[in-house]
Amino acid sequence: MTLLVTGGAGFVGSNLALMWKRDEPQRRVVALDNLRRRGSELALPRLRAGGVEFRHGDIRNPEDLAEVGAFDLLLECSAEPSVHAGYDGSPDYLIHTNLVGTKNCLEAARRHRADTVFLSTSRVYPIDPLRALPLEVAGSRLAPKRGAALPAGFSAAGISTDFTLNGHRSLYGATKLCSEHLIEEYAAAYGMRAVVNRCGVLTGPWQMGKVDQGFLVLWASRHLFGKPLAYMGFGGHGHQVRDLLHAADLYDLVRLQVRDIDRHRGQVYNVGGGLDRSVSLAELTARCAARTGGRSPAIEADPQTRAADIPYYVTDNTLVTERTGWRPQRSVDFVLDDVFRWLVDHRAALEPILA
Repeated sequence: MTLLVTGGAGFVGSNLALMWKRDEPQRRVVALDNLRRRGSELALPRLRAGGVEFRHGDIRNPEDLAEVGAFDLLLECSAEPSVHAGYDGSPDYLIHTNLVGTKNCLEAARRHRADTVFLSTSRVYPIDPLRALPLEVAGSRLAPKRGAALPAGFSAAGISTDFTLNGHRSLYGATKLCSEHLIEEYAAAYGMRAVVNRCGVLTGPWQMGKVDQGFLVLWASRHLFGKPLAYMGFGGHGHQVRDLLHAADLYDLVRLQVRDIDRHRGQVYNVGGGLDRSVSLAELTARCAARTGGRSPAIEADPQTRAADIPYYVTDNTLVTERTGWRPQRSVDFVLDDVFRWLVDHRAALEPILA
């Protein structure tokens, strides 16, 4: 049996590959990655030590997928993950990777009759309806406005799969939603067994956080390394909110889905940390400062809201919990402790990348 993890040297892919090999040592686990993102090269010794086979390849090239050979399970984790991708230049790499690459992965899975788990994103939900959510400031965060009429798919628990898909969602979000449609069509045409997880903010050690993707690691590393930060958009107060999901919690869910793939085939789930694991930037600053002796770096207030910015996203996990019994187990404090420990232990390798 062979598990193919595309984007296998990335943050999510490498973690899933290593955990799978740990729990199924008899299975061949292959991580395919083009190593384009800086920091992904640090995954190679980890993969090797964990018994994961690395293939340097690109999902934009069908030949690279063919060279892996037969596989029975595909975890499609590859992506250009930046929500800002394409806004300041050509969208070619984004579209070729996130859409054409998905088609190539689905073709390989079809040929080998492999089951597929596709990691989509909460950014498939359109920007304008998310910006129009009835919100108010509660302490140092935004929260659903008390007494307000809430749109379909939005509640105190967060955003569910009933939330509207009408409207623009960023070029990144559009490629992921188009990929979801391709998966649906492949499943109908060829009988493929596939499940889609629309993930919120995934995080944990070995994520190379940047402004546009991986904000928790960015925030933690800038606190530890003493580098400046900014509260960007929505007045520059740092009140915008996201929920956090540790990579190990995602792994726990994917294992459940694969074990009972016939029950979950064709399903689309929202998957994230939920309200209990949500945090605003201002709250995150206080939590990071508590781990650096009360010190915070200079934080600029930049009120300008960027094209793809949204003020609030918390995942409503009700559907996936009802279907699987899964609930995230790792708290915000657990995630932060895990990330800070990793930053300290590997500072020499990470500071040139993250700072």
